[in-house]
Amino acid sequence: MSTDPVRPPSVDALARELASAFTLPHLILVDCARRAIQSAPQDATRVAHQLAGEFQLQLQIEVVNATGVLLHSNLGRAPLPKFSLGRASSVEFNMAIGERGSRHEAVSRLVSLLTGAESAIVVNNNAAALVLVLTALAQGRDVAVSRGESVEIGGGFRIPDVMEQSGARLVDVGTTNRTRFRDYEKALQSKRNDIALVMKIHPSNFSIEGFTESVSIKELSACEVPVVADIGSGLLDNTCPWLHGHMSGIPQWLHSEPAAKQALLDGASLVTFSGDKLLGGPQCGVIAGSKELVDICASHPLMRALRPSGHTMMWLQTVLLSYCARTACDDIPFWNMVAQPIESLRVRAENIVTTANVGQVIPLTSLVGAGSAPGTSLDSYGIQLKGDVRDQLRSLSTPIIARTKDGNTFIDLRSVHPTDDAVICSALHNISHR
Repeated sequence: MSTDPVRPPSVDALARELASAFTLPHLILVDCARRAIQSAPQDATRVAHQLAGEFQLQLQIEVVNATGVLLHSNLGRAPLPKFSLGRASSVEFNMAIGERGSRHEAVSRLVSLLTGAESAIVVNNNAAALVLVLTALAQGRDVAVSRGESVEIGGGFRIPDVMEQSGARLVDVGTTNRTRFRDYEKALQSKRNDIALVMKIHPSNFSIEGFTESVSIKELSACEVPVVADIGSGLLDNTCPWLHGHMSGIPQWLHSEPAAKQALLDGASLVTFSGDKLLGGPQCGVIAGSKELVDICASHPLMRALRPSGHTMMWLQTVLLSYCARTACDDIPFWNMVAQPIESLRVRAENIVTTANVGQVIPLTSLVGAGSAPGTSLDSYGIQLKGDVRDQLRSLSTPIIARTKDGNTFIDLRSVHPTDDAVICSALHNISHR
């Protein structure tokens, strides 16, 4: 007796079935149904539900970062404050005269007030800032960089490759672990070189210890050519005036972090840094310093391709205004996380465990993340859950991203905004009653 194979459902019927389980547009549900029928006709219903579920998770933008990594590169680095009402923006409209204006004017003034720069412009990210500076100021010429600073950062972004793409030529100075001022002098005096810039690059995501030596920006300012300091992480001022009244002193992990204001005071002609790291703003790159050099970068044809969106400029402006008002710890989520007292984290963890009736309060160690303050950590408190429940936490309507160790799951509250404690409570209660 022969049996006919089970016929798969029609695309339309399967898409309608998916509509009862997923809040996805009909076009996407049809695509999931068609893919499932083509790849697994005998198991199309199950596969279609799997495809639709995976796609719906991919569309999830807002998540709760419970990893303890404050600037998590995979989770958008610095979380942003919400401010938009959905209206148009005056990004390139001069309100005073009612005509076209510059998207950089207001932000340039704010950056100048906060860092002492003469001028500033903004591009897509710090990698773009480096590309633009090198292309505009050193194309066809040489740039001196210490061998110990010729680094590779995330995504395979390597300083030698960037130099090559910009048209500038890299001149290695010193050795991997020890570079002295006379090494730069030798490069500048060599008749084989045509040095346009000296570049000081903060390693950001690693540190070299032991038998080491490097040259400060203040020393390099004696060079005959402009000094460009790529400080990377975006600390505006190492005195951190926005922390006054919120913390007793400057956190230890910030003590060796370079800052834009001090780099310019020490003689850097330009500084470049990220907007979505210690600055706590949107993804962007800032070029600040000498008005003459900033103007050259701003007028370069590449600037048009690298300029940020109007939304980025509005977010950045909002963040910079918070620094000016000394309200960064209240307004900027990253600094709010940093300023959370350890005792308040412990109390929050106890309240969650008591309310959800699951888990154990435990001291944890948080990281700054995104290549900022490498090798340092912050004390924290959180919740330990038995087993690996990351998949369950991630599948919630508001996903919670946690970490595991030794087969257990940990929710670190330093990277969680207090308003999300209720989300975690509900999630843990639901998981424990499944």
